[in-house]
Amino acid sequence: MHARHARYAAFFLLMFSAFTCMADKGEQLYVDNCAICHGHQGQGGVGIPLGLEAFLAQTPDEYIRRTIRVGRPGRIMPSFYRLSNQDIDAIITHIRSWRDIRAPAWNASPIKADAVKGKVLFDAHCVSCHGKDARGGKGTGLMFSRPRDLPISPPSLNNQGFLNSVSDVMLKTIITHGRQQTPMPAASQFGLSEGDVNNLVSYIRSFQKTMMTGEQIIEEPAVIMYTSAYSFDKTLENIKRAVDNNKFKLIDFSTEDKGTAANNTTEAKVYFCNYDLINDALAIDPRIGMFLPCQITVVNYNGVVQAMSINPKRLSQLFNNDELDEACQVMHDTYSKILKEATQ
Repeated sequence: MHARHARYAAFFLLMFSAFTCMADKGEQLYVDNCAICHGHQGQGGVGIPLGLEAFLAQTPDEYIRRTIRVGRPGRIMPSFYRLSNQDIDAIITHIRSWRDIRAPAWNASPIKADAVKGKVLFDAHCVSCHGKDARGGKGTGLMFSRPRDLPISPPSLNNQGFLNSVSDVMLKTIITHGRQQTPMPAASQFGLSEGDVNNLVSYIRSFQKTMMTGEQIIEEPAVIMYTSAYSFDKTLENIKRAVDNNKFKLIDFSTEDKGTAANNTTEAKVYFCNYDLINDALAIDPRIGMFLPCQITVVNYNGVVQAMSINPKRLSQLFNNDELDEACQVMHDTYSKILKEATQ
């Protein structure tokens, strides 16, 4: 083999090996971070389907990149801001490997039109799916609490993560052509002109309030915790009384000695419930059942007594339901009130 040809062959072999390595890495990263919601082949589940031909044909890589980076605050898609740029690019390469479809070019050119007219059009043609003020359908993806008369829950367009990820040109493309295999129709089905579509884009863009990088996401602590001024037994009794005072029914409690030679630890769990509150929350979103019944844990570690509960506001970030966020805020305040009454 000629020396020049040998160098070319070695170069292409190196490039092929690098691409294969990136593809393998992207598959593993996708499995670790994305598959649980979007499905192993992008068929969807808790998250939207990513493997649809229409989605991949209409979606620039930059949109996927920004979406992974900033997520969807207040909905189920978290921010993966800890992933490196190389990791995100590897995930995108893996997603693209499902279909032989070229990604459209990223075009960040703004579309200037009449947002007021766009609102009129939105209320007439879009609100039935995307909700008032474009806050999206209830539930998420293909399962859980979405209405069963829709094959997929319509996304929130009034979401800072979405608005920081999507370009006006991409919005125009989706509205103009619709999205096959979803309920999203083309603008022509409503007799909308290009000017009408531009007005809709301007109305949707008017919801954007912030510029996000992903690192701006404020994480709620996982637990609500108070250090008690009382003994372990007194704190436990105070918890039970506070539960009753706040109109919850005591279900059960258990105490366990977890002490070792190195430390002296005793732990008690108090289980309680307010059936009216729980039924209301379950009616909003049945996924709240994953962290029921209500529970407070009291721990005595070498003479230091602490009482703690899960933080419902942390858990509410897993869901895409503003009403559930309100219920979790009420539960957060109730937990805090009970814990404060029992420990101070």
